[in-house]
Amino acid sequence: MHVVRDPAQFPALPHTVVTSGTFDGVHLGHRRILSQLTGAARAVGGQSVVLTYWPHPRAVLAPGAASEGRPAADLHLLTTLDERIGLLKDAGVDYLLVQPFTPDFAAWTAHDYVQRLLMQTLRARHLVIGYDHRFGAGRTGDLAYLREVGPSAGFSVEEISRHDVDAVGVSSTKIRRALLDTGDVATAARYLGRPYALSGPVVRGQQLGRTIGYPTANIGPGLEPLKLVPADGVYAAWADLHDGRPAFPAMLNIGYRPTVGSTNRTVEAHLLGGFNEEIYGRPLTIRFVARLRDEQKFSGLGALKAQLAHDAEAARLARHSPQSQESPKSPIL
Repeated sequence: MHVVRDPAQFPALPHTVVTSGTFDGVHLGHRRILSQLTGAARAVGGQSVVLTYWPHPRAVLAPGAASEGRPAADLHLLTTLDERIGLLKDAGVDYLLVQPFTPDFAAWTAHDYVQRLLMQTLRARHLVIGYDHRFGAGRTGDLAYLREVGPSAGFSVEEISRHDVDAVGVSSTKIRRALLDTGDVATAARYLGRPYALSGPVVRGQQLGRTIGYPTANIGPGLEPLKLVPADGVYAAWADLHDGRPAFPAMLNIGYRPTVGSTNRTVEAHLLGGFNEEIYGRPLTIRFVARLRDEQKFSGLGALKAQLAHDAEAARLARHSPQSQESPKSPIL
């Protein structure tokens, strides 16, 4: 897949079949759209093109965001831009245009959008568009507008019907709610078609885990601060070090570690099977398998150690469940 981040650099292609959207999560609903897109491109010997936006439009359009340099307070992303790129590549897309979403771009009218982006930049010949697709300042552009201007603009429009979209029953909002409200990683995996993933460098923590026989790898903040971290709790997971080895089974704690009086929220993974290597500074990707329990405060480190033994066994059992799938290959950070 060819990735173009500057619209001025997009190549002049002979027959582009285009769809657009944020595609956060690239979930099963998105995959239906992408399958229709790539199939339509193959049918005419053309090139499938996804138009997406970065940063997320809500990070720019939230009240005060543009002037104060902050995103919407409740904006949580299921995928970083790099993760999204990798997933779109896996879906068989030929070209990806990452349109910078700026206040200036947000002010484009529907006419500007069609003329400057669809016609001049992408040279669109065919659009694959959802029934509720909106674009342009004030979201004034829609499917009816595209069908109206399409003949003179040189493109045809193919609608993804309400029936097709509703039949999947998946939305990025549903996935976010499952992860944020209850840490329901099983539901998220079912909607995504894959385990939810979280990546970042391994950073130094308090190193208390190693004193009770459960050393942990603390995952520091990655390059995308808006990436969604699931609800506090203990999880079974796969841990990938991106070094060519299969992912390691792991148990993961997200929260404030109340037993040791911590006040900072951390994401800590204990890799099972006797793993005890020095991995500070290395990238680590966690793929969630199952939620095991809530985070809780124990009477002391002895009681915590006893519970961790139960958690480790539960994590081993969970990774053999249908949700765990196989040990994943090295995913894209």
